[in-house]
Amino acid sequence: MGAGHDHSGAVANAAHRHRGRLWAAFALLTALMLIEAVAAFTTGSLALLSDAGHMFTDVLGIGMALAAISATRRARTDPQRTFGLYRLEVLAALANAVLLGAVAVYVLIEAVRRFGEPPEVLAGPMLVVAVLGLLANVAAFALLRSGAQESINLRGAYLEVLGDLLGSLGVIGAALVIAVTDWWWADPVVAVAIGLFILPRTWRLGRAAVRILVQAAPEHLQVTAVHDRLTAVPGVAEVHDLHVWTLTSGMDVASAHLTIDPGAEVATVLAAARDALHEDFSIDHATLQIEPGASAGACGPTEW
Repeated sequence: MGAGHDHSGAVANAAHRHRGRLWAAFALLTALMLIEAVAAFTTGSLALLSDAGHMFTDVLGIGMALAAISATRRARTDPQRTFGLYRLEVLAALANAVLLGAVAVYVLIEAVRRFGEPPEVLAGPMLVVAVLGLLANVAAFALLRSGAQESINLRGAYLEVLGDLLGSLGVIGAALVIAVTDWWWADPVVAVAIGLFILPRTWRLGRAAVRILVQAAPEHLQVTAVHDRLTAVPGVAEVHDLHVWTLTSGMDVASAHLTIDPGAEVATVLAAARDALHEDFSIDHATLQIEPGASAGACGPTEW
C-alpha cells in the first residue's frame, strides 16, 4: 500500500514561468559575448577575454536551461518517463560547473604566463566594451534573480551572471588603471582575480548537482529526524527501508516501509504520515508501504 502527493507539475511550472526572462537574458548576453570576444583580440586584453569566456558559459548555461525546461515539459506526456526529465536540469547545472571551471583554469594559466612580460593593452576600447558588458550583466542579473530561488539550473545561470557582473567591474578597473598609469600588469592581475572568484562558486554548484545525481539525502534534512517523526505517527510501530533524496530543485521525495500496530487504521496512518512529511520536511511526494505487525520483515532484505 502507498500514499503520495505529487507536486512535480509545480516544479516544472516554476522553471517554465521564467522562460521569457531566460530568452531575454540569452539574447542580450549572446550579443555582448560576441562584442567582448572581438574586442579582446583587438585590444589584447586577457581580462576582457576572460570576461568574454565567462559570458560564453553564461550563454551556454542559459541555453541549456531553456532546453531542459522544454524537454521536461514534453516528457510529462510520455508514460515511459514516470518522473519526466527533471534530472536534465541537474545535468545542465553540472555541465555549467565543468565549463565554468575550465574557463577559470585557462585564465589563471594564461595570466601566470603574462606576468613575466605583460603585453600592451588598448585601454580605451577595453573600457568601452567592459562598460557595455557591465550593463548587460546588470540587466541579465535582474532577469534571473527571482528564478534562482526555485531552480538549480536557473541558479547556475544566475551565479554565472553574478560572477560575470563582478568580472566586468574588474575589467573596467583594469582599463582605468592602464589608461592612467600604463601599468600593464593590471590586466593579468584582474584576470587572476576573476578566475579565483569563479572557482569556489563553480565547486559549490557542481557539488550540489552531484549530490542530487547520486541521490544523497538533501543537506538541509536529517534522515534520522524523518525516521523519528514517522515512528512518532500514531499507529506506527516501526519504520524501516527509509530513503530520502532530491529528484530536482524543490522536489524532495521519500519512500519507507511502516509497520503498524494491530488494529490501526491503514488509511488514517497513511494520511498522518503523509501530513507529517509535508508539514515537517516539505516532502510532498512519498511512497509509503504499510505492513501489519504480524507480517513484519515479510518485505525481504533491505540492505541498500
